[in-house]
Amino acid sequence: MTLNRGDKRRGSTPFAAQQHLHRRSMPVDERDLRPLPPEELSGLVRCTSYSPGGQHRQSWASDSSDSVISSGSDSEGSLYKVILLGEHGVGKTSLARIFGGVEDAADAEEAGNTYDRSIIVDGEEASLVVFDIWEQDDSQWLQNHCMKMGDAYIIVYSVTDKVSFEKASELRIQLRRARQTEDIPIILVGNKSDLVRSREVSVDEGRACAVVFDCKFIETSAALHHNVKDLFEGIVRQIRLRKDSKEDNARRMANAKRRESISKKAKRFLGRIVAKNNKKMAFKAKSKSCHDLSVL
Repeated sequence: MTLNRGDKRRGSTPFAAQQHLHRRSMPVDERDLRPLPPEELSGLVRCTSYSPGGQHRQSWASDSSDSVISSGSDSEGSLYKVILLGEHGVGKTSLARIFGGVEDAADAEEAGNTYDRSIIVDGEEASLVVFDIWEQDDSQWLQNHCMKMGDAYIIVYSVTDKVSFEKASELRIQLRRARQTEDIPIILVGNKSDLVRSREVSVDEGRACAVVFDCKFIETSAALHHNVKDLFEGIVRQIRLRKDSKEDNARRMANAKRRESISKKAKRFLGRIVAKNNKKMAFKAKSKSCHDLSVL
């Protein structure tokens, strides 16, 4: 089946329709790259999502949320900066606009390049600001700041463009050099997975690259909204694993295990046993773990 690239396609709607969105217009200056003081966080304008039969909520609710929302998270009130990196044309802006809820807006072309949003993941609120500024003006100064300012990074390549995949590997090396002593969450994203006939980079290649560079991996389709929600929920989980206390993360892990089916637990247990006695299986198990955005 051949998909018409000119039509707007949607396989699902992971983000609720937005009425109000806080976004900054181009260009981004140095003040936008500095950490926000706590007193300014309370003034963050958040998108509202509609819950049928209820009131508007000041957040986007995750399907994977627990029934009880914790009020004791160390990350409560924090604003996390997520930087999109990648070659031109790989879909960075499309992913950012889906996150911001403006991909279908009449003024999408003038929407700006940063998107603030409060989302709920695993029953707890997190505020993200997603920066799509990597190619803003080809400024070396700006790109150097991008490498140093993020709390987390999403490196995007197109599965239909081998060159963009190679560039993604180079960007991971640059990040390692810029943040040598820091454990920064990084997710490698193979976008345009819907374009099957044009694929140049396999899933296994993407997974292997993530294992080599010690980062997470996921394939998405911005055109179909496939895995976009999982991507941004995953980046929140990766930030929490590094920034929150061991007690908070242990509580989240316990909640996740309670939701896990018995068959999944048995399969995971057997997989570990087999991997211990087989080096090839051990590598395969490790490569699969790069898909799990809820673990380190």
